[in-house]
Amino acid sequence: MTAGKVRVLLLEQIHPDAVEILVSSGFEVESIDRALDENELIERIAGVTLIGIRSKTHITARVLEAATDLVAIGAFCIGTNQIDLAAASAHGVTVFNAPFSNTRSVVELAIAEIISMTRRLTEKNALMHDGVWDKSAEGAHEVRGRTLGIVGYGNIGTQLSVLAESLGMKVLFFDTADKLALGNAQRCLTLKDLLAEADVVTLHVDGRPANANFFGEDDFAAMRPGSLFLNLSRGFVVDYVALRSHIERGHIAGAAVDVFPVEPKGRGDEFRSELRGLANVILTPHIGGSTEEAQQDIGRFVAGKFRDFVLSGSTSMSVNVPGLALPRAQGTLRLIHLHRNVPGVLARVNGLLAESGVNVEAQMLGTSGELGYVVTDSASGTTQAIVDQIRAMPETIRLRVIF
Repeated sequence: MTAGKVRVLLLEQIHPDAVEILVSSGFEVESIDRALDENELIERIAGVTLIGIRSKTHITARVLEAATDLVAIGAFCIGTNQIDLAAASAHGVTVFNAPFSNTRSVVELAIAEIISMTRRLTEKNALMHDGVWDKSAEGAHEVRGRTLGIVGYGNIGTQLSVLAESLGMKVLFFDTADKLALGNAQRCLTLKDLLAEADVVTLHVDGRPANANFFGEDDFAAMRPGSLFLNLSRGFVVDYVALRSHIERGHIAGAAVDVFPVEPKGRGDEFRSELRGLANVILTPHIGGSTEEAQQDIGRFVAGKFRDFVLSGSTSMSVNVPGLALPRAQGTLRLIHLHRNVPGVLARVNGLLAESGVNVEAQMLGTSGELGYVVTDSASGTTQAIVDQIRAMPETIRLRVIF
């Protein structure tokens, strides 16, 4: 594969720095500022080598079936639940994301919203715009001394933990995996234990299907009267009808929500939610990671992964393929072999090379679950016939040749 033959489709307003990196690598780039639905993607994906998306575009099995030239998908965000990873792996398509790039932006939004709700700034702001001067301390509090309950103690949850503690908050967290507590944060053994103590509950769970409807009526009922709720993770993990009921009854004093089960595809489209119109409720259009700094960093990070994957076969930090990065000696031909992880594949590949007198200069194998990924460099002797033989092996999912 040569750089001149690489077509890239970027959707949902990917940062210009990503375009610059890809174009400077010799790739042909098309950018679209909105999400595409399944049928639109199927119409456009023919001939596309790399596709970059954010959270609203879904790469389904049908899309992947039509994407005969696609070798990699880049999620220019944290989550990859909008991609059918099993289907991507089956079609030999490598998936990358940006697991760390927007962490700080999400954390800062959470901190801002916690302070805003605790001081009831949304209500004060609305009154001022209506011409009403309501100088009162009623219902307004400091965050210092209050207890923050973090549900999901990953990259975002841990950094939020540190910043919240620096503001004088007591931090509790709950996670299904064993996690090291940072600072003075305390782990709760159950979600119920956390809800019983927290003045503010914030969700930072991932988008795995098992988390659908993770937080519902029973969980809201278990929260302390007058507590606050935040969801900056995934829209489908929360029962928002139950949240509205608890806010209307005064049991929950406020909420901040950045993600929704159904979100408009494009800027300016109508937004519908049962949470509209509620007092002390902050609604934002999935902008947790939407700062210029985060989007620039994400653009550079994923575009760099695309470039390195195409030009050298590097899969470092891939979501679905074993992560390998083998330095390449000048003048070598590189074979990139993605295959089913069964015994003997590497031996058969090397046997075919040896039978044709090909000397292996460097080689690296990685396996993960059902997939194996091997990078092989040779100085000379690798012919089209050898490539065809390896490609014809029943275990082969995809074979790429980099000159």
